[in-house]
Order: sequence, then structure tokens, then C-alpha cells
Amino acid sequence: MLNLKLLPVCYSLLFSALIFATLTQPTEACTRVLWNDNGLAVVVGRTMDWPESTEPVLTVLPRGMARDGGRTGDTVTVKDNPAQWTSKYGSLVTTIYGIGTADGLNEKGLSGHLLYLNATDFGPRDPKRPGVQAGLWLQYLLDNAASVEEALALMEQIQIVMTEAQGHKATVHLAIEDASGDSAVLEFIDGKLLVHHGKQYRVMTNDPTYDEQLALLKKQDYSNPSSDTPLPGNVNPVDRFQRASYYSAILPKPANEREAIAAILAIARNVSVPFGAPYKGFGIYNTEYRTAINLTDRRYFFELTTSPNVIWADLNNFELAPGSPVMLLDPDNIALSGDVSDKFHAASKPPF
Repeated sequence: MLNLKLLPVCYSLLFSALIFATLTQPTEACTRVLWNDNGLAVVVGRTMDWPESTEPVLTVLPRGMARDGGRTGDTVTVKDNPAQWTSKYGSLVTTIYGIGTADGLNEKGLSGHLLYLNATDFGPRDPKRPGVQAGLWLQYLLDNAASVEEALALMEQIQIVMTEAQGHKATVHLAIEDASGDSAVLEFIDGKLLVHHGKQYRVMTNDPTYDEQLALLKKQDYSNPSSDTPLPGNVNPVDRFQRASYYSAILPKPANEREAIAAILAIARNVSVPFGAPYKGFGIYNTEYRTAINLTDRRYFFELTTSPNVIWADLNNFELAPGSPVMLLDPDNIALSGDVSDKFHAASKPPF
């Protein structure tokens, strides 16, 4: 069982100040929870919270795909020295607006998740370093790295460059994890990459920055959890971080994959944003979808909030050799349920 005193939890005497600071900025939200010590499988879940559809498509990408990190759809984002690469590993991802990857895993058991962070600042463009537009940040790592360690080493070779879609700038930070249970949170603050690397970094939401999240950690004591333990219940990232940390700490040991995925999705649902919930000065938004990943066995679970069914796909069931077709599945189909690996169809062209 986890030591609850060491869990990252966002709640302290600074709570009021943090809320005041974030009220002045429009903030979207997501939550990521990693469960890497259950003795059965490394599993991770996330919510995608957004004020409109991100046009998610489940996409299987084979090895050997040529990529241009400087393009955001048809727009050239990086004009000088865009990163060019050919994918080493196949992956199963959820795309966002057709310009990049918000969530997914590769065949080696590396997975990752882009979440919103107001404080993101990638810094001025340095044309000496190959540039990758922010929507392809995660895909670059899934294409080229087999582990968190390898992904972090790759970050020394490129520069992430701001992009936007549908009028939204990609002010994002990134959580990655692998089948060994290793984890890292990557943020660009004031133009500098800050990395929190270690299996203990299991929960991530949005604002404040992760350094501030860890500072707030020390002010909590959940060593004696009970049904009377006070927990904040609103939808802001401070409240969600605290709830996710508390509930992930008391998960019972799973007997099988079904129980492990059910447990991680239960927390994702607890920290989801209900329809109609007001959020700061941004207006109303809700959780669009939830995902869960079994990194040990390479299975990807997806739950659209407007559909009553959880669906999943097994990456091991797809042909990933170079030259294999890109395979797509639109999850916005109420008839889909259970294992949908055989429901994917070949794409007429790659999504990016």
C-alpha cells in the first residue's frame, strides 16, 4: 500500500491564492492518474476536459512513417529547421483536431498524455534545434522511444514550438510512463524544460505548475483515510488533484485486468467535469472522454462521455510493419462496445 503522506495532493493554505491567480486566466482541464504498484499491471487513466469536441479518432500508426514536425495540418508552424523523422515504433493513439496526438501508447509500452497548463512557455525559437510543433510532441516520443529514459534523452535533441488549433494555443505539459512503471512530468516554464522523473509522480492535473503541486504536498496528511476525511469536490485542478491522489492511494489490489481498469476508470470518473459545470472565467465545459491504458499488455480503453459503453483495442492485434495501413476508428458511435480491434478501417491518407 502506498504511503499516503508522500502522495502529491493539491490543497493547502495557499488554496485561496491559487484560485485567485487562476481566475484571471481561461483554463481548460484534464487529469492523469498512474497506478504502477498494484502487482498485476501498470495502468494509467486520464480525462480529456474541453469546451468543445476535439474530434477524437482512435488511430493505429505503423512503423516506418515519415513525419514533418513543423506542420500543423496544412499550416507550416516551424519554417526554419523543422524536425524530420521516421517512426521506429507503431502506436495506438487518440488524435486531436487531426493535427497531432493527445493520448496513446506505443508497441514498447511507452504511453503519454498532453494536458493543459496556463504557465506553459516554450521560449523563443532556436533554429539551431529541430522544431516539433506542440501537437506532435507526444507522437514524436512514441515514434522514437521505448521507455521514459529514452524519451527524456530525446528531449535534448529537439525544441517544442507553440502551435494552435480552433483558436486554442497548445499551452500543454506532458506526462509519460512506461511498462516498468517509470514516470515523468515535463513542463516548459519561462522557456526552460522542467522534468519530474520517478515512479512517485503518479497524479497530474493542470495549474499550478508541478513544482507548486509538490510544495502543496507537504501540507497534507491522509495517513488515516476514512469516509469522514474532508475532500474538496469542485472541478478546478487543485480539487481534482487532491481527490485523485486520495482515491488512488486506497485502491485495493486487483485480481485481474478487469478490476485494474475498472479501478482507474472509477477515479477518472470521480475527477471528471459534469455537463454544465462552470469553470472560472472560461464558461462551461465538460469531460469529453476518458481513457485507460494497460501498458503491460498493450491494451487501450476509451470511454466517450456521450456514449454508455467502454470500448478497447489490443495493439498486439494490429499489423505494424512498415508499409502497413494507418487504421482508424471514430469512437462517436453508440453501437460500439467491448473489444473493437476488428472495427478499425484503413485510412485513405495519414492523419498527420
